[in-house]
Amino acid sequence: MEDKRIVFDKVNVAIGEHPVLKDINLTIEHSNSYAVMGPTASGKTTLLKTIAGKLFPRQGEITKNGSIEFVPGDYKFHRYVGTVYQYYQQRYHAYDSELGPTLYEVLQNQVKPMGTIDEQSVELEDPLYEDDYLLEVAYLFKVDHLLNRKITSLSTGETRRSLLARSVLKQPDFLLLDNPFVGLDKQSRELLRKILSQLKEVSLVLVCSESDLPEFIDHVFYLKDGKLVDHLPENLAHPSLNHTIFKKYMVSKAPDFDVAVQFSGANVTYGDFYALKDFSWTVNRGEKWALMGPNGSGKSTVISLITADNPQAYRNQIILFDQKRGTGESIWDIKKKIGFVSPELQLYCEKDLPIWKLVASGLFDTAGLYKELTDIELQIVFDYIKLLGIQDIAERRFNEISTGEQRLAFLARAMVKNPPLLILDEPCQGLDYGQMVHFRELLNQIVVELDKTLIYVTHYEEELPACMNRRLDIAEGKVIKEV
Repeated sequence: MEDKRIVFDKVNVAIGEHPVLKDINLTIEHSNSYAVMGPTASGKTTLLKTIAGKLFPRQGEITKNGSIEFVPGDYKFHRYVGTVYQYYQQRYHAYDSELGPTLYEVLQNQVKPMGTIDEQSVELEDPLYEDDYLLEVAYLFKVDHLLNRKITSLSTGETRRSLLARSVLKQPDFLLLDNPFVGLDKQSRELLRKILSQLKEVSLVLVCSESDLPEFIDHVFYLKDGKLVDHLPENLAHPSLNHTIFKKYMVSKAPDFDVAVQFSGANVTYGDFYALKDFSWTVNRGEKWALMGPNGSGKSTVISLITADNPQAYRNQIILFDQKRGTGESIWDIKKKIGFVSPELQLYCEKDLPIWKLVASGLFDTAGLYKELTDIELQIVFDYIKLLGIQDIAERRFNEISTGEQRLAFLARAMVKNPPLLILDEPCQGLDYGQMVHFRELLNQIVVELDKTLIYVTHYEEELPACMNRRLDIAEGKVIKEV
């Protein structure tokens, strides 16, 4: 019987007109596990997609013997349940949580169409797996107790493990994982590494950073500029700050508020589940807060209330920019004072939107650009593009650039209107170490020089800029510590 393996012979891959992988020669044996590492835009995700058959080479040959399962880097259920995840706000709606499918229904391909009233009218295929086998895999991934939960109620870590379980249930020979540790808290990362080490019948190929590299990995492929290299430089270069542009935006009108955000005993519930319980917190103008907590602690719920994306805001006493919510202000009045970055924004972006238009949409808080820019607005947009060092991709489309480049584009979008409050929800996901350091230094200068108010959500303490002067730790929807 022929050995199960994947072989690349002088493979070249392009996305659109842009070459990404160049003259790749490699062999992946079923008996080993592999990691793919490299800086942002080096071609890591493209390599996984090419192995999975999602992208095809322009030159060279690929030989594959064995079944392959690819788990994309967004780790969201929307790919598999369609309209249940039509857009990211709906995960905050109680009725959507009640109508969405359970994890068991998703894993067994028993998802009913959205809005089904008479369940007897829907004919579903037989379940994919015997219950004993499904429970065995669910137990391995520590999601067996979640099978009857709605997928809209799962935390990031629970969702990640559930999607991996979904792929392992298919018993593939090769399991491809794109950045499986990104967005997880420390405990969840350690748990996932332990689970992956127990997979004996599948060969893993995963993209990860050096800090998250599991001990059980047998071989590492290093990519730089689309080429395989023997090793990566110890200190990857990152662009220096453009002080000429930076100084243009140092003069800023003082914000006309004293309290940016205030919660007084806020509660957010989905059925019997409390996403927030008796939550109180005050963010004064000019403060720089780190919002910390494990996956599922309520951080995203807090942010959704501030950014006017959660309808339960009107059931609570919340003050934004000295004004009580629900006293006449519009959503757009709130959003124009906030620069916001989150993984969900990136996930649901229009795929063929040119990057400069994505950045420009931040001026108007829209999902795309629907009006012609003035010369002054256009200059501002390209100034911030240069400030973030992404001018080389300004004309390219969103789906033609790497995940890290997409994140930098959203950072530029958040800053382009020079808002008094920045809310950055895991803004460095997908950035290599050099770009993280570059962004951290740039952000530190901006918030200090312009006296901006900052709320920064992350699981990595090293990402926090030096200006941070306050910290809020939450767990299970409650304040644990405030310093």
